[in-house]
Amino acid sequence: MSQRVSIPRPSPVAVVIAFAAVYLIWGSTYLTIRIAIESMPPFLMAGVRFMLAGALLFAFVRRPGTKREHITGRQWLSALIIGACLLLAGNGIVTWGEQYVGSGLVALIVATVPLWMALFAPLFGGFRVRWTAALGIAIGLAGVSLLLRPGGAAPTEWQTYVVPASPLLWALGSLYAQRAPMPRQALTATAMEMLAGGALLFLVGLAAGELGHLHLTAITPASWWAFGYLVLVGALVGYSAYIWLLHNVSSTAASTYAYVNPLVAVILGAAVLGERVSWLTVVAGGMILVAVALILASRRRAQPSVRRDLQPQIRDVA
Repeated sequence: MSQRVSIPRPSPVAVVIAFAAVYLIWGSTYLTIRIAIESMPPFLMAGVRFMLAGALLFAFVRRPGTKREHITGRQWLSALIIGACLLLAGNGIVTWGEQYVGSGLVALIVATVPLWMALFAPLFGGFRVRWTAALGIAIGLAGVSLLLRPGGAAPTEWQTYVVPASPLLWALGSLYAQRAPMPRQALTATAMEMLAGGALLFLVGLAAGELGHLHLTAITPASWWAFGYLVLVGALVGYSAYIWLLHNVSSTAASTYAYVNPLVAVILGAAVLGERVSWLTVVAGGMILVAVALILASRRRAQPSVRRDLQPQIRDVA
């Protein structure tokens, strides 16, 4: 007679702490990016941030006494492509864009990542777009248009209209990452993507002449604290908490960060930086969050494709 092996359930307290970490940490990174780039060049700051975080994470997963997965050159090439889409294009545009657009508005625009993933998923052999997803895409695009229209909630400088490219390219990179040859261990893959993407961000910063604008003595204590928070808390603690949630709660519950993070970012931006929250921001933000809810609900009902469900790529754009 075979014995049934019971898998211990996680402590409710641990689950609450993990959710709080993902919600608050990832929601607060938009604010801390804005504070960091007040006295740091955006691309150099982002590049060093992810290279440091990637190096720390890589050293942790490859530490003596652990099972080390062999990494191939093809996997490093995949990490470079993913890092280019997610970190160079996705996070790089966000970091650069926060010089011109409020952190809360940027977070609302970035919240459209599920919208773009639903739109492009059929091109990558993913789920078919159901009517609920199509409705979500339409509502989400209308919400973004409301934010960006002349006289709307966002500034009218040309830089504002570059920010929506961040979630679009992030979605394309995420869809590619689902089928790209990468190590099976999630943290190893993430560390590689951080190292590759961070190096690309740093090179762009050098090419843009940011080194000439970097003066270490002029960096404020607030920017240093924000930078340290982004490296240690935003990149490492937040992602580790998300990975733990994926292994201990349903993916549906774990994905609720997509609704909460923009709200946290808007509240913090208004409370700490005094960013204005107009009625138009509230309406457009509500439309985007409704769109995300419809798209995620449609994906849950769709037939899942074969993929590394417990090995997601870096999830939050900021």
